[in-house]
Amino acid sequence: MTVRITVLGCSGSVVGPDSPASGYLLNAPDSPPLVIDFGGGVLGALQRHADPGEVDVLLSHLHADHCLDLPGLFVWRRYHPTPAKGQGILYGPSDTWSRLAAASSPVGGELDDFSDIFDIRHWSDGEAVRFGALTVLPRLVTHPTESYGLRITDPSGATLVYSGDTGVCDSLVELASGADVFLCEASWTHAPERPPHLHLSGTEAGRMAKLAGVGELLLTHIPPWTSREDVISEAKAEFDGPVHAVVCGENIDVRRA
Repeated sequence: MTVRITVLGCSGSVVGPDSPASGYLLNAPDSPPLVIDFGGGVLGALQRHADPGEVDVLLSHLHADHCLDLPGLFVWRRYHPTPAKGQGILYGPSDTWSRLAAASSPVGGELDDFSDIFDIRHWSDGEAVRFGALTVLPRLVTHPTESYGLRITDPSGATLVYSGDTGVCDSLVELASGADVFLCEASWTHAPERPPHLHLSGTEAGRMAKLAGVGELLLTHIPPWTSREDVISEAKAEFDGPVHAVVCGENIDVRRA
């Protein structure tokens, strides 16, 4: 069994010139298609790879660059000539419904109750959920808003860990321990003046990968103003395994080492 990640978007903080913001399509046998995060431009990219009316959605957190293409998906599910069958499933932080209902409302101060098209569920730190053959384990990481890293495992034991947005924290190392593929944010180069509990540098992403003993480190969430080459070099200086910065449209297969 193979889990395949398709990078729908990987630009950090904003949409980039060559990529939407954060969004990753997961396909695996005997499991529904899952989209992890849904930032600006992701809906358009998704249409090249899957039917948007058939995906379930997993949100790491509710910053705009990770969720604000969802109102467009709501339109798709409600008004497409071939409507989606039943509700999709949407997992996210505790205020997912209120935040997205406000974003989707056509009138200021009102809320769009999108429970007609999505069954909204909330992550609970350390409590795994099942999507078909896949197990998804959320863990709280350190970020200014409620934010989760996700560990996704198939029946063979092949494991993908997605950091979400995070600073350095023990829970991320624990979550990523022994993962075959570690999809980890690296938003800036390393410098002592960087604020804590916000993002990782390339150096810190490499250190987290080394401490966790992962098989492969995939860097993501690199903003347009950050040098990809510098971030990659920093990570390689800390982690001896394979290091790669993902690009929009790329497919990655996750297999048990």
